[in-house]
Amino acid sequence: MSHATGFRRRIRLGPGAEFDLISSLLDRDGDLPPEVVVGPGDDAAVIEGGRLVLSCDLAVEGVHFRRDWLSPREIGYRAAAGALSDLAAMAATPLAALVSYGLTPEDLRTGIARDLQEGIDEACHAVGAAVVGGDLSRSTTLVIDVVVVGRAEAPVLRDGARVGDEVWVTGRLGRSGAALRRLLRNGPSDEVARSVYARPEPRVREALWLAERADLHALIDLSDGLGGDAGHVAAASRVGIVLEAARVPLDPLVAEAAENGRESLDRALSSGDDYELCLVAAPGAVEGLAAGFESRFSLPLTRVGRVVEGQGAYLDVGDGEPVPLRGSGYDHAAPSEPGPG
Repeated sequence: MSHATGFRRRIRLGPGAEFDLISSLLDRDGDLPPEVVVGPGDDAAVIEGGRLVLSCDLAVEGVHFRRDWLSPREIGYRAAAGALSDLAAMAATPLAALVSYGLTPEDLRTGIARDLQEGIDEACHAVGAAVVGGDLSRSTTLVIDVVVVGRAEAPVLRDGARVGDEVWVTGRLGRSGAALRRLLRNGPSDEVARSVYARPEPRVREALWLAERADLHALIDLSDGLGGDAGHVAAASRVGIVLEAARVPLDPLVAEAAENGRESLDRALSSGDDYELCLVAAPGAVEGLAAGFESRFSLPLTRVGRVVEGQGAYLDVGDGEPVPLRGSGYDHAAPSEPGPG
């Protein structure tokens, strides 16, 4: 596996305005403390000899959620699920969470924090974690910051993909993006879209199951879409990744909203917040697990591509040379990126 064992490093991010900004903020001279095994660039940091895994996730009203779409409990659940997915991306067992709130004066008056906390508790308890602290402040808009702590004897990183490896994904892709588009069009009366948007599922148990049974070379969760996240793995591993269009498993919600198959594919590749897993392993290492995985989790496990020499992520549509993939999920640094707000 691409395990964090006894060395300190920063990991390269893929392309995109948001990730260029993050890289510029974190790319500073100087060594990391000796207790830090993996620093910036992966889904989470790894400390204490490679066993403790840490990450945080920010949820901001009008960017990550809208109150007219979700109940306070659903807002809390969704915020925690995004952070917990970072632990899944490292094949780490969740232990604890710390939650900080920025609450408006109206929020403080109504006591909404209790309902938000119920949702956060629900998401954490579902994967065996507990909320152990946090902070609270007055704010001009509702903000939730969730810090998660996990444990992994051998965290799986992004940077171990090797030429010749296979690329696999769990589940069907594009579901969250399709739900968001339906909510923007129909509003919260679209109960199917609202329920999908409100209840993302971090694939913690799925990641642990796979890591126990296969020699995973790289792992990432699909928070930025398969196209964008394949680019992160390619950048971190200094390889090329070719995704095969005909193999990408599309969620039925995507096909309902698209005019043709290529539009469905493009949306699935660029849809953020799916929180499925993308894993890279040697040829044949995962094939024999697919049936057992689907039986255990009621999710498909699909080979979608291969690792090649070169740099970046590419799409093979079967009629010529693979073409570069540039799409990704929501980019917070893009000048006019639309969001739920």
